[in-house]
Amino acid sequence: MITETKKLKSSDYIEKEGCYGAHNYHPLPVVLERGEGVYVWDVEGNRYYDFLAAYSAVNQGHCHPKIVKAMIDQVQKLALTSRAFYNNVLGEWEEYMHQLFGYDKMLPMNSGAEADETALKLCRKWAYKVKGIPHNQAKIVVCNGNFHGRTITIISMSSDPDAYSGYGPFTPGFIKIPYNDLNELETVLSDPTVAGFLIEPIQAEAGVYVPEDGYLKKAWELCKKYNVLFIADEVQTGLARTGKMLACDYEGVRPDILVLGKAISGGLLPVSCVLANDEIMLCIKPGEHGSTYGGNPVAARVAIAALDVIVNENLVDNSYKMGEIFRKEMRNIKSPWIEDVRGKGLLNAVSIKSPNGKVAWDLCLAMKEQGVLAKPTHQHIIRFTPPLVINEEQLLDAVERIQKAFKAFE
Repeated sequence: MITETKKLKSSDYIEKEGCYGAHNYHPLPVVLERGEGVYVWDVEGNRYYDFLAAYSAVNQGHCHPKIVKAMIDQVQKLALTSRAFYNNVLGEWEEYMHQLFGYDKMLPMNSGAEADETALKLCRKWAYKVKGIPHNQAKIVVCNGNFHGRTITIISMSSDPDAYSGYGPFTPGFIKIPYNDLNELETVLSDPTVAGFLIEPIQAEAGVYVPEDGYLKKAWELCKKYNVLFIADEVQTGLARTGKMLACDYEGVRPDILVLGKAISGGLLPVSCVLANDEIMLCIKPGEHGSTYGGNPVAARVAIAALDVIVNENLVDNSYKMGEIFRKEMRNIKSPWIEDVRGKGLLNAVSIKSPNGKVAWDLCLAMKEQGVLAKPTHQHIIRFTPPLVINEEQLLDAVERIQKAFKAFE
């Protein structure tokens, strides 16, 4: 057994990861060891506001006691059976999701990418069994700037060279069109071999790009017109992040296939799912799709608790109200750095200029020194997504610290 003889510093942990881990991430130089609510602490004991919330996986705040208790209670009884057998929790979770979102059926998975892959498979099965598209000819429309995960199939639909370069050959069957362009959408939907339209209601990873009012509703109506499935990837935008339970709720859009993940577990373990009605979901038969861990008892119990927290603690309303305050306060900051402030609820981004040659990464380092953790998405955009449990006093304190970071570069 290897034991440590001294207390390690942040630099020691960073060195270990650099030496023994793959270099597929570029983290901010902070080593975290504890979290509670909107705060995290590093190994030296410094406290920070978490304004990333694990890319919206921690909407309920770090280590929410109700979710943690649900996980501990279940893991002490039964953790995994696989889907070879029934367990006494999965059906309860499925019924909960039916009551909360109204769909006939749920298919559980683990990661958001897996859930998106599941949605693509459901769409193609439906295309052949219901719509009657000739075998192997079904196409799915996606938007430039999308981010749905990092599997080979998903990067096949990406327009980001960092995502797809060096990974070909790619999966065929995708049509890429501009985001927020209804004319182009209708043009491609008129092709009778198009089966689905996969979209993020707000493009989060691309830089929190919000489409024009009415775009989602009109896109949904076009899908109905051409008998195409409207597939909403709400892995990051869903579960109260944007000030509604789903971002699609802003325009009264009900997706044919709904993809959820991240905050569905409150950040405690990977949990995701796909929701659809019987006409779509029952196209997949036993043995045609699955996951060893998908729908395990711990995931099911944790998901119920995590969703209960969102509902019972009114996180939808809090997200909406705190988001309004955040954007107002950020727009009031007088800085040559700030070009644009945009978002909905507590899914926000600040687009920056670089008057002295620095980029968003440099600002994030400056914010870290002020006690706020955020991360760039692309060189000129910083995403701000704190846990939805944040209160106004905490939010204003964090904004003041962010302002100090901006001032340091003037």
